[in-house]
Amino acid sequence: MARRERDEKLDFLFEGILTLKTVEECYDFFGDLCTKTELREMSKRLLAAKLISEGEKYADIVEKTGLSTATITRVNGCFRDGNDGYVNVLSRLSEKS
Repeated sequence: MARRERDEKLDFLFEGILTLKTVEECYDFFGDLCTKTELREMSKRLLAAKLISEGEKYADIVEKTGLSTATITRVNGCFRDGNDGYVNVLSRLSEKS
């Protein structure tokens, strides 16, 4: 896993995110923090990670998300060389359903 050096500004951001309790609070906070384009792109990457984990082909993921194959390849690389962030989130989301 490719762990990064800690950064106090990022720690502050992540601690702030961890205080959010509802989807509505997330809409409010991330709506203030990010542009609509940034939010759309992040949501597409998480969807791509879900589709990759389900064994979807790149062409289908491109069609469903609108992401480039380069971005999908980067997301896929996170499963092999990343920090297990997608794995953890997707696992917890599947436990909720």
